[in-house]
Amino acid sequence: MPKHIPFLSIFVLLGLLSVQVPVSAQALVPHTIQLDSKELEQQGLNLAQEAVQLVRFQQYDLALPRATLATQLAPKTYQTWFILGSLYVQNKEFDKGIEALQRAKGLAPKEAGVLFTLGSARFQKGQYTAAITDLETGLKLKPNVPEALFDLGNAYYMLKQYPRAIAQYEKAVAQEKKFWPAMNNIGLVKYEQGDVAGAIKQWQAAIAIDKEAAEPLLASAVAMYTRGEREKALSMGEAALGIDSRYADLKFLKENLWGDRLLSDTKKFLAIPRIQASITRTPSEPVQVEASPK
Repeated sequence: MPKHIPFLSIFVLLGLLSVQVPVSAQALVPHTIQLDSKELEQQGLNLAQEAVQLVRFQQYDLALPRATLATQLAPKTYQTWFILGSLYVQNKEFDKGIEALQRAKGLAPKEAGVLFTLGSARFQKGQYTAAITDLETGLKLKPNVPEALFDLGNAYYMLKQYPRAIAQYEKAVAQEKKFWPAMNNIGLVKYEQGDVAGAIKQWQAAIAIDKEAAEPLLASAVAMYTRGEREKALSMGEAALGIDSRYADLKFLKENLWGDRLLSDTKKFLAIPRIQASITRTPSEPVQVEASPK
């Protein structure tokens, strides 16, 4: 997933379910046998499980119709609606995803995984206040889930409630020491607050965990360039764009929650001829990646 447009993976979410979807060798509904309601429900749950297995192989086109049929066969079980809603969110069909997840929430209001996914969907829909409500409710039921804390931090960040955003990111890192996206986003917040040194510190901590993480590397390069450390910044910027050229796209950066201050400085940085040359370099001319700053 993009590091800063949150979506808890369906595998993480299914791990949060208190009731596992039953597994059966027979997943398809027989056409010639009359089934009672319990048998239909079981077949629906089997189809839901089959949809999950297809997702594991990234066969979303095959998974979605099975998940849809599962809700028709087992409309009173939250698992089927949860899986269908998760698939819709995965496909960025947020309205359909929210509708299905609300059905799941109605059937199982105390399932944290449902609330976390609903909060994620609402965030991506731009419904930040509603996202906060769902995520906080889920965290009361199942505290200390790093991905959910990260999502909650992002929602606060988009509402410019910076201290609350940082608090959630820090909780995420406290739960998972190598969760560098949360460190990266603390850097994003600090940069918008004008704390350039604090932002660089966070980005360098993220780079120390994952030296192939292009985002904190580029953000750190931009920040260092504004402070006059130009040669080092340019080398770092070239390395970042050599790892992932998408970060040369300001629209992509904004989608990854880069704020106005950082975007403005990055626009200037990307216009530097040496960086422009790095962006247009052909694959036959690899970028030499320097050691990451400590």
